Amino acid sequence: MHCFATWNEPSARVNAIMGVRPGCSWIAPRSIVCFCVDVELGSSAGRYDALALLGPTASGKTDLALALAEQGPVDIVNMDSAQVYRGMDIGTAKPELAVRQRIPHHLFDVVDPAEAYSAGRFVEEAQAVIRAIRRAGRIPLLVGGTWLYYRALRDGLAPLPPAVPGVRDKLAERAAHLGWPSLHAELVRIDPAAGQRIHPHDAQRIQRALEVWEVTGIPLSVHWTRARHQGLALRTLVLIPDHRDWLHRRIAQRLEAMFAAGFVEEVAGLRARSDLRPDLPALRAVGYRQVWTCLDGRLPP
Repeated sequence: MHCFATWNEPSARVNAIMGVRPGCSWIAPRSIVCFCVDVELGSSAGRYDALALLGPTASGKTDLALALAEQGPVDIVNMDSAQVYRGMDIGTAKPELAVRQRIPHHLFDVVDPAEAYSAGRFVEEAQAVIRAIRRAGRIPLLVGGTWLYYRALRDGLAPLPPAVPGVRDKLAERAAHLGWPSLHAELVRIDPAAGQRIHPHDAQRIQRALEVWEVTGIPLSVHWTRARHQGLALRTLVLIPDHRDWLHRRIAQRLEAMFAAGFVEEVAGLRARSDLRPDLPALRAVGYRQVWTCLDGRLPP
């Protein structure tokens, strides 16, 4: 059994285990965090395959993960959909390279921004990484705020057809003329259940839902009800701010630090590449699409 006592900041408050899901603890930032983790997470005694650390942007996930890794046999596994992309470091708040070289990190810088990276691919690669970490006798700690990735890993994924570039390109062209809310209205008519779950401005998910419909003739929500791949048992910790204004100040400070570190120059370098477009999934990440739009001479909506 490994015990970790970390994050000795003031305003200590550790929330009790909530009844949202078994194996899920809610922890307030700026707290003294003390908990024990069985190295044999997947054994009958341990019950869990991995740890997962979730929370909103700037809530302190990376700081806590690094503190845990400094005190125990912990490998950090990325669970952020933007940090998988190479060359997108500042705007994604990716841990510095020196830190990633000192402490084992996995699933960072996996693909080029010109490539698509799906939840299905994440699940496949994360499961392989977790198995390798466990075989080495270490503890896998998933860290990130991409709920889709977490849910897919925990609950499993329904089998879906692979992406079809031609179909995606046609949908992107229609969206350029009509706008994504218009395509979302079309999705609501075709698949009310999916339309209700997907936000009218969530371009990536709208595109995927319509793509699945066009390729298979079956609504995405029907695919969701079908047999899923086996999920993992995750011991989940969720960071919840004591006060929203505290989190808002943290976000503002992070944004200022990003601009000071060269975020605009990072986006300009991506924009200079002839193979990248602002409608690619990587460049729809928050911050990147807004800076790209400004560099185009247009203000974001």
